Amino acid sequence: MNSIFAYVFLGVSLAAPVGPVNAAQLNTGIKNGFFHAWIFGFGALLADILYMVLVYFGVGQFIDSPYIKILLWSFGCFVLTYTGIESIFSLHKIKLNFRKEKKIRLRQSLSSGFLLSLLNPLTILFWLGIFGSVLAEASQKLTESQLLLYSFAIIAGIILWDTFMAFLSSGARKFLSNKFLIIISIISSLSMLGFGIYFGIQAYQLLF
Repeated sequence: MNSIFAYVFLGVSLAAPVGPVNAAQLNTGIKNGFFHAWIFGFGALLADILYMVLVYFGVGQFIDSPYIKILLWSFGCFVLTYTGIESIFSLHKIKLNFRKEKKIRLRQSLSSGFLLSLLNPLTILFWLGIFGSVLAEASQKLTESQLLLYSFAIIAGIILWDTFMAFLSSGARKFLSNKFLIIISIISSLSMLGFGIYFGIQAYQLLF
């Protein structure tokens, strides 16, 4: 996984699963328009960046240990595989709330996105497992500046998805349907499973 585009795609894969954050962002865009939906996604991104920084400074210094690498790759494999499978089995729960409500302030959308992502139990699991696994792999062959570049690539992928979601919920509302969201969730789930298998293979090779 040496291409910067692979890390951008990883960022998209992390942001795409239809969960509480995406569902709330969709509803925000439907009710209040593009900028509210985008700001909501930006707030969630700030929480993601916070966890990325914590993982980087908390785990990065121990990455060179083979035991830590095995642990991170294995945990990344477990989190991605579990989340991908769980997402597939919960497709029937995907629903949208189309009720019109009074518009809110942009800062409210920002804080709502940040707090929802920050307090989401899966967020820390995602970043501890997935970004930790990325650090484990990248530290073997990348300099610190390159690692920083790839971290920004992950963030760029998340921003791309958030922008897409904002456009989708505000500008193309007539195309929104549960069926369309299920298709998005299936594609995202398969991507997560693919990354999970990749990290599992890395852990197996290092262990044996």
